[in-house]
Amino acid sequence: MRRTSRTTLLAAGTAAAAVALTGCQSGGTSGGSSDTKFVTGLGGIDTVKAADRKPLPKISGTTLEGKPLDLADYKGKIVVVNVWGSWCAPCRAEMKHLVKVANATKADGVEFVGINTRDPNKAPAQKLEKEYDVPYPSLYDPMGKLMLRFPPGSLNPKAIPSTVIVDREGRIAARALKALNEKDLSKTLEPLIAEK
Repeated sequence: MRRTSRTTLLAAGTAAAAVALTGCQSGGTSGGSSDTKFVTGLGGIDTVKAADRKPLPKISGTTLEGKPLDLADYKGKIVVVNVWGSWCAPCRAEMKHLVKVANATKADGVEFVGINTRDPNKAPAQKLEKEYDVPYPSLYDPMGKLMLRFPPGSLNPKAIPSTVIVDREGRIAARALKALNEKDLSKTLEPLIAEK
């Protein structure tokens, strides 16, 4: 029985590692349909018309700095939610672009929040944030549970990195399943900033 238990644990660990490794990717797309009502954009960025947007699920927890954070407190702001891990090369590559756009759009009512996932301890993530002088908080989610709160078929963050953009009403307006550069992120935010 002991041997079976160890074998089961080993298999589960291997499966979790495979998911973590395959999740870190540099691109991807997802299809839209009449059911989901989202449109697949070029380069893996999906958008939703205002009338068809679904509410962001409850996303809350503790930041890398140990402070409580609830995305519901950001209602009235456009929120860019970036799912990342310090171990993920595309996540590291996009960090400078996220920081630049976060600083440039703050006055337009845009807030950024990270979800740090699959990092077994906070130190590497905190080091990366310090290296890039990240001006926004990240929820610490080592098991990836926050990603599971997004309903299937929605614009959910199903890869690492992923970025979900929430409109001022707290509804999911866009999603990218790839590392973003400054141009793509700014272009996606512009129409949302223009919405009043």
